[in-house]
Amino acid sequence: MTRKEAQPVSNLPATAREALAIAEASGGWLQKRLDLYSRYSKSFHPELHEVYEELIRRLVALKNAGPLAGAVMPDFVLPDHNGKLIRLASLIADGPVVLSLNRGHWCPWCRLELRALAQINSEVVGLGGQVVSIVPETLSYSQRMVEDNNLPFKVLTDLDLGYALSLGLVIWAGERVRELYLRGGIDLSLFQNNKGWFLPIPATFIIGYRGEVVARFVNPDFRARMEPTEILAALGSAARAR
Repeated sequence: MTRKEAQPVSNLPATAREALAIAEASGGWLQKRLDLYSRYSKSFHPELHEVYEELIRRLVALKNAGPLAGAVMPDFVLPDHNGKLIRLASLIADGPVVLSLNRGHWCPWCRLELRALAQINSEVVGLGGQVVSIVPETLSYSQRMVEDNNLPFKVLTDLDLGYALSLGLVIWAGERVRELYLRGGIDLSLFQNNKGWFLPIPATFIIGYRGEVVARFVNPDFRARMEPTEILAALGSAARAR
């Protein structure tokens, strides 16, 4: 299978929820699903799309942010969606970790990625690993993310983005994004319990048995994510190198 750009569609879905369902059901590469939703989203929110494009153009250099391959992933202690404190070192002690940083329960691209990770979760476990997601939201919203998307793995809360900041993966959303989000019912100050309007840059790190970064995907364009096939390949490499 080769990656293909989502094809134009003649009949647009009536709502963003319907668009998300269509994108998820389209199958194939994760990026194909993400691109399809992006195409729908552009038609729903053209003004927001333009703001996104301007923001992403300014952040291109951040593709090199965060720990590089071969570096040791910084440790953390964060609460999961049940309120239990989780330490990265303890997770690694059980095997490789697929660590996915996401923007929040409200982000449709994050939902598509996490649902794709849920689909390969049994294969990840079969390779001795586990998936963990981190969001900058309070417990009630991390719980909602798990429940609404039927996630079989932990979602941790990085309140005030302390861990994402330590990785250099935080941006200010900007006043224009704030205005458009609030107009659309997305209130980050409510979800994050602070008024900073900061967001993590979505990223995926495959962490090996010794805590080293085996593979990574960092892109300031939050509409692009690491393919599940690439995640599984990196986990396979980690298992062989043990």
